[in-house]
Amino acid sequence: MASLVPGANAAITAENPGIDEVLFGFGWDVVPSRGPQAELVPLAIVCGHDGRALSSDHLVFFNQLMSADGSVTFADARDEEEIDIDLRVVPDEVDRFVFVVYVDPDVRGPGDFSSVRSAFVRVCARDGRELVRFDVPLGDVASSQAVLFGELYRHRDEWRFRALGQGYGSGLQGLADDFGIEL
Repeated sequence: MASLVPGANAAITAENPGIDEVLFGFGWDVVPSRGPQAELVPLAIVCGHDGRALSSDHLVFFNQLMSADGSVTFADARDEEEIDIDLRVVPDEVDRFVFVVYVDPDVRGPGDFSSVRSAFVRVCARDGRELVRFDVPLGDVASSQAVLFGELYRHRDEWRFRALGQGYGSGLQGLADDFGIEL
């Protein structure tokens, strides 16, 4: 298992021949407080070759549990949350999957990552074997309302994972603008 730093890449399918399903597990700790605590939600954005969502329907999260093509599903499993991708059925027009965790403004009002500790994303094989892990450094993104944890992208005929750790102070609206999604 490799542990990544922001900007680092890991060859998922090239280093693991025959792998055709990958699980993305997300986890974090929230520091208890007397005030509202952040309610975090992982989200996968299915993007085309232009780096933008194929459509506003190409999101997978707790309110839309599966992509239209069936390649991406949302599950509440081993980690805090889990998003699974079946690489066998990913359409050719899909270039990447971007994984975001955001503070749900509908649950406890606007919030940020300042009370979040030990955030991570891990990429696993179907059998639970951890292939790569990214412990998200939260120092620079504490005031963000959404954080890009990483992305799974095509590189020639293989799939690779890139660790990101990029914050969005503008939250969901900033993501919507950058990825061409209507909220």
